Amino acid sequence: MANVTVVGAQWGDEGKGKIVDWLSERADIVVRFQGGHNAGHTLQIGEETYKLSLLPSGVVRGKLSIIGNGVVIDPWALLAEIEKLGRQGVVVTPEKLRLAENAVVILPFYGQIDVARDEARGERRIGTTGRGIGIAYEDKVARRAIRVCDLTDADTLREKVDELLHHHNAVLRGHGAAEVERAPLLAALEEIGPRIAPFVDSVWDRLEAARRAGQRILFEGAQGAMLDIDHGTYPFVTSSNTVSASAAVGSGLGPGSVGYVLGITKAYTTRVGAGPFPTEQDNEIGRTLGERGKEFGVVTGRARRCGWFDAVMVRQAVTVGGIDGIALTKLDILDGFSEVKICVGYRYQGQTYDYLPASGKIQAGIEPVFETMAGWSESTRGARSWIDLPATAIKYVRRIEELIGAPVALLSTSPEREDTILVRDPFAD
Repeated sequence: MANVTVVGAQWGDEGKGKIVDWLSERADIVVRFQGGHNAGHTLQIGEETYKLSLLPSGVVRGKLSIIGNGVVIDPWALLAEIEKLGRQGVVVTPEKLRLAENAVVILPFYGQIDVARDEARGERRIGTTGRGIGIAYEDKVARRAIRVCDLTDADTLREKVDELLHHHNAVLRGHGAAEVERAPLLAALEEIGPRIAPFVDSVWDRLEAARRAGQRILFEGAQGAMLDIDHGTYPFVTSSNTVSASAAVGSGLGPGSVGYVLGITKAYTTRVGAGPFPTEQDNEIGRTLGERGKEFGVVTGRARRCGWFDAVMVRQAVTVGGIDGIALTKLDILDGFSEVKICVGYRYQGQTYDYLPASGKIQAGIEPVFETMAGWSESTRGARSWIDLPATAIKYVRRIEELIGAPVALLSTSPEREDTILVRDPFAD
């Protein structure tokens, strides 16, 4: 049976939540494989809106949901999210949620360090969510992190806390911030460990058994390709690999299990926080896109920067992410524009580029080369077949396919899960 990996093909916020929810009906297992509770996926099911950060979107549909080893876990945030869903009528039990025993834990003071360091950058601030995600990944790479399996091992926990505080208290002193006290931190960790213990599992083994049994696995990515720590607009990126290859590493399965890679992209472009944004429209067009698209971060509530579709960037995401097809979302937000634009190249100091150079200096200074197309006055909202779309909207979609080198497999025309045009079922491959 085919597996499917869903990844963002822009700077995140592409509408992955709805697409994963739509696909989860065809899946047996849904897996989160990277990121932390800085991710935000919104599911609109009937009259109910579910906002998820750590939990895989499949939990709302009652699917077996797995948080892989590539995710960094704030256990307090995880339990709070489970409790919140419970109040909305979705009961998350250990039978339906499994948590990798080798996932890294986000400690309560990580956010404090995250914010202090970002503020110290001044004008060079990255715009972190302040949730300690980057600090957790740093500790993981430095081999001093506390992992989920350590939370119920008192001796190991004490040793690791001492090592962590030796490092991090020195950092806090350097920023003139209060140091972390050992006893309260240990007490908090010893209290939370038994509460999440029922969910803990060797998820790589469980997933391998599911693969051998022919079950369909849906891998759910967070953020987007241009926020990838290696391939994104560094240093204005997240702290993990967001491309499809991370699905294998972050879940414990081999790379052959990734399956069909579906990239999610809006019919325009948005970005949260600082960093280069070649097609940004800091004008009435950008404001209109933001208002129509309700462009505010699910987790942070921050307004998103908006601009025209960047085919150069998405084509690069298709290449580095091994994307087989895309789900194009929010086409309806472009309804009513007399003309729409697509970025087809970049220009910097007289030189043209058909890709996004790695140099931060060039990224900050490049200018977009736009191709202008006719817009459409008819509504595309709620369309469920090609015949419901205006001819100029179809022409716009076809041009995007040509420019990015990948076909549209799904076309979303509203937040409602059924307002989706299925061109190709990813699970059928």
